[in-house]
Amino acid sequence: MPATKPPYPSEFRAEAVRLVRESGKKLQQIAADRGVSEASLRKWVRQAEIDAGQRPGLTTAEREELNRLRRENRILREEREILKKVLHAAYGGTTKDENGVQPKLYVPPVA
Repeated sequence: MPATKPPYPSEFRAEAVRLVRESGKKLQQIAADRGVSEASLRKWVRQAEIDAGQRPGLTTAEREELNRLRRENRILREEREILKKVLHAAYGGTTKDENGVQPKLYVPPVA
């Protein structure tokens, strides 16, 4: 599934965060001037602080990596379940042989 495009360009968000930090105006006023919700602007400022190391939390890069790994993990789990079903079907509804031993399915490595 393709990633959705953020509703605001990153340059727009960076400029709004810069205004909050440097202009001395209240966050509510800047949000109204920019046409964004206060919650969105507050989230952008918080994430910018995390990325700058001023606040604890996952940086944007770490969050993207975590999401990628979760996606990869989900795909691998789905593939494993498919292989289990194939093995189950190949052995006529049972996954154990006559001695009660579960056979191993050899999957050659992908180059």
